[in-house]
Amino acid sequence: MNKNSSNIMALAPNTSKKRETVCIFGTGDFGRALGHKLIQSGYPVVFGSRSTQTSSLIPKDAEVLSHAEAAQKAAIIIIAIQRQHYNFLTPLAEILHGKVLVDISNNLKINQYPESNAEYLAQLVPGAKVVKAFNTVSAWALQSGTLDASRQVFVCGDDMEAKQMVMDTVRALGLTPLDQGSLLAAQEIENYPLQLFPMWKFPMLLSLGLIAFFFFYCLIRDVIYPYVYENKDYSFFIAISITNRICPILALILLALVYLPGVFAAIIQLYRGTKYRRFPDWLDKWMLCRKQLGLVALAFASLHVLYTLVIPIRSFVRWRISSQIVSQALNNKTEPLDTTNAWLSDSYLALGILGFFLFVLLGITSLPSVSNNVNWREFRFVQSKLGYLTLVLCTAHTMVYGGKWFLSPSSYRWYLPSAYMLSLIIPCTVLVVKFVLIFPCLDKPLTRIRQGWERNPQYSE
Repeated sequence: MNKNSSNIMALAPNTSKKRETVCIFGTGDFGRALGHKLIQSGYPVVFGSRSTQTSSLIPKDAEVLSHAEAAQKAAIIIIAIQRQHYNFLTPLAEILHGKVLVDISNNLKINQYPESNAEYLAQLVPGAKVVKAFNTVSAWALQSGTLDASRQVFVCGDDMEAKQMVMDTVRALGLTPLDQGSLLAAQEIENYPLQLFPMWKFPMLLSLGLIAFFFFYCLIRDVIYPYVYENKDYSFFIAISITNRICPILALILLALVYLPGVFAAIIQLYRGTKYRRFPDWLDKWMLCRKQLGLVALAFASLHVLYTLVIPIRSFVRWRISSQIVSQALNNKTEPLDTTNAWLSDSYLALGILGFFLFVLLGITSLPSVSNNVNWREFRFVQSKLGYLTLVLCTAHTMVYGGKWFLSPSSYRWYLPSAYMLSLIIPCTVLVVKFVLIFPCLDKPLTRIRQGWERNPQYSE
């Protein structure tokens, strides 16, 4: 045999090694899906059930025995049964002594019981080695080959050897085990599947609040004001015009809010002269949800692009264009091209296109499948350097579009400035402060602080 073929054999998995039998208590959806996946991975599987009659739903290569007989055949027993039915395990305590019991159960609500299900199982069967695992994986994920679902499996337990056996099994199934420590972590692991978008709560509530504020703000300026003073009905603006005004405003503000906590963190570290003190809780939580804020901002930017594309086919726009053409024909006068407005229009569009392109690039880079394939320096370059460039382009896009109205008295209706002016407050603040922070007199000490230097060290050698 040549060298290449020997290398291929060395890299190939060792399929000749017989895997240990795994017992599953419970023949529900998850138990059957897990059993099928184990069989595919080369594990002999035996189901422990109250009824030993075979069913077409049970994997054909698996045995179905009584609980006692099934438990005697395996060192690892997966408990695919809800907590309220654990009492049947008490009579099996002698058989389960020294066995590895894998608790995969979840509850209906967070902290439903004083102790976790895994800890309760350990109390019922004190001689067994209880490990918590598989509760964050769905039956669908197992059946779909884990290609379209999360591969992470949180594992915890007090017995290191038992936990290692379970983690090896998880890897054999093509999943990724994450060691969470002792069984005390089981309560937290059991709460994971019950959390509804925990990191998205603040971004979504903030977005809803901003949508409500700017909707009523634009409604007052663009619909109610013309109706009161000019007796014009512009209520149809709600469908496209106001919506297309809100989307870019929210996209710009939320993008600025992604980088604002980093500015706050830098100021706090400069003020304290150390990086070894915790940030305030509000800032910690804010920084943890920056990715979600950015993705919500990208969603609003994408909506803005779609709404902008449909502007030429709107009845109001076609009516206004045709009215201008008729007016020019009746007056026998053609308005010359205003090159200044042409430059402003093209610059506004170019800045918007470039800003949206970088916006999409930031969103793609934040995906786990992409971020896992770049090193930290590359990821930081995209999210920080290109991120600030995106903020600069989007801010310039807004300023070029609405700049001509800043000093126009007619744009202040009921003394209310255009919504675009309000949208520039946070982005401009972020960019100005960031520009100040890159001055050498501030950047150098900040860099030293982040490398571990302290202005007034608490402990001296």
